[in-house]
Amino acid sequence: MIILGIILLAVGFVTGISILWTIGIVLAVIGVVLWILGSLGHAVAGRRHYW
Repeated sequence: MIILGIILLAVGFVTGISILWTIGIVLAVIGVVLWILGSLGHAVAGRRHYW
């Protein structure tokens, strides 16, 4: 999810499409939050680890 967010950020920046930029930011932030929760040992969506 983090990688997809970064890709969308890059494509949105290069092409100037603001919706891709916004979706990329949202996906990257959600991915980072899920990664942090998973690394702290919290179950995320029924899984013990989220990579």
